[in-house]
Amino acid sequence: MGQCGITSSKTVLVFLNLIFWVESEVDRRIHKVYKTYNGTSPDAASRAIDYVQRQLHCCGIHNYSDWENTDWFKETKNQSVPLSCCRTSASTCNGSLAHPADLYSEGCEALVVKKLQDIMMYVIWAALTFAAIQLLGMLCACIVLCRRSRDPAYELLITGGTYA
Repeated sequence: MGQCGITSSKTVLVFLNLIFWVESEVDRRIHKVYKTYNGTSPDAASRAIDYVQRQLHCCGIHNYSDWENTDWFKETKNQSVPLSCCRTSASTCNGSLAHPADLYSEGCEALVVKKLQDIMMYVIWAALTFAAIQLLGMLCACIVLCRRSRDPAYELLITGGTYA
């Protein structure tokens, strides 16, 4: 039982370390994915970016102007961002940078990091709850053992090798 408590404590420490590591890793990976964006549906990176931008209501890494530094933006030469950057309320949005009010202004990096940290906090709380239950179990076992050793009326059911 004690080993489980130690293991869950180590798990909590690992996840706390991950929370600080996540932000730098997401930053590195998100830049890489945005660089490989090509706007086609079969491309996994493009679908992932479009999905994240639609679901989190964000555009670009820090904001929509990040798209200007991507290969996709330079190749298309149409001065627009992907349609997944368009606000749902903007029905005539075509991704044009000329109409920034139609685009989500918040970047995706901060929102992705926040979502991942929220998920990790749930895992940490579950591990802490498990550790608390383990601690409570050990405390109860200690109480039972202490009472047993002080109770003079306690007798073994097995005496002299025969069953009573």
